[in-house]
Amino acid sequence: MKNVKQLLVIGTIALGMGQSFGNNPNIGSTLMDPFMAEMTMKVSKPGNNTVKIALLLDTSNSMDGLINQAKAQLWDIVNKFTHAKCGNDGRPQLQIALYQYGNDNLASREGYIQQVLGFSSDLDEISEKLFSLSTNGGEEYCGQVIQTSLSQLDWGKNPDQLKMIFIAGNEPFTQGKLNYRDAVANAKEKDVVVNTIFCGAYEQGINTEWKNGAQLTGGEYMAIDHNREVVHIATPYDDVIIRLNAKLNNTYISYGALGAAKIRQQSDQDSNAMEMEEAVAVKRAVSKSSRLYTNSSWDLVDASKAEDFDIDKIKKEQLPTDLREKSKAEITSFIAAKKRERSDIQKEIQDLDQKREAYIASQKKDNDKGELENAMISAIQKQAAKKNYRWE
Repeated sequence: MKNVKQLLVIGTIALGMGQSFGNNPNIGSTLMDPFMAEMTMKVSKPGNNTVKIALLLDTSNSMDGLINQAKAQLWDIVNKFTHAKCGNDGRPQLQIALYQYGNDNLASREGYIQQVLGFSSDLDEISEKLFSLSTNGGEEYCGQVIQTSLSQLDWGKNPDQLKMIFIAGNEPFTQGKLNYRDAVANAKEKDVVVNTIFCGAYEQGINTEWKNGAQLTGGEYMAIDHNREVVHIATPYDDVIIRLNAKLNNTYISYGALGAAKIRQQSDQDSNAMEMEEAVAVKRAVSKSSRLYTNSSWDLVDASKAEDFDIDKIKKEQLPTDLREKSKAEITSFIAAKKRERSDIQKEIQDLDQKREAYIASQKKDNDKGELENAMISAIQKQAAKKNYRWE
């Protein structure tokens, strides 16, 4: 019956358009079939696919190790989705949101919960917010932070999208006035899978309801040692990739109100990654060479990829100082040169990363990955398969 209704709707639209075409001598009847085909595609074709992940991190006193693992493993998650495909070979976008909970520095009237960042594809901003987190004792209300993220974030209604919550902590899942069962039931209604990561012994997490909180939405329950040091294997390609990252930064042409601040943010997050460990800086550089690192709001090279880009629409005072007196042709040529240079550098980083990954695979043991990375990547791949995602 549903298909019949769709055909009737399409037929009605086509009839109306056909009458319009009949009154226009410049349009032949041969256009009708392609139009019908296009209309049929538009009815059945879903919108652009976006993976949405909300990280809900316990930032109470004992969670410093968890936060450090999250900082280190962000780039592994990004790099994983760089190679993901969904549906008819489409490449999904990635958005990450960040909440902290269980911290005495947060407002008690809000349940010691704070949205640190709404859904964002700005990888520098995500990194900056992660590095801004600090720990302090508090009350950890798992049900309430899940419900808050469901209410505040725009999860969308596209059934093809992969939507996941990862909540990590070490106190009973039952704390707080809001029953976690109600929160996860709401998640299931929104087609959001809740994955729980208990920071402690596996059985203890089961006894404190962390496993049940995940199972009610078809999510994964995981227990990790959040204080375990992340093992990074140095490779012969690391130094070269880091040097290429510096060259990559020089291909950015900042513009507009955001430009100067975003260039500084890019540099600051490079420094944050390097201060953690050289391998983290390498992973970040690989992310920056991928399709998921895009900055059209402040970089002319990325902005120029849009079909409607016109340099004349950008006011002269919004351009970098050394471009303000140049002609449109000169500016266009300069952007094109930087675009080619960036593409070459990104390809070189990607090629080196393949060799780097092969080297790591030959050297590491099964348990060499970070605990948080193991937990999240495993859950992501399992749940993504249900939405017709695959990796190449």
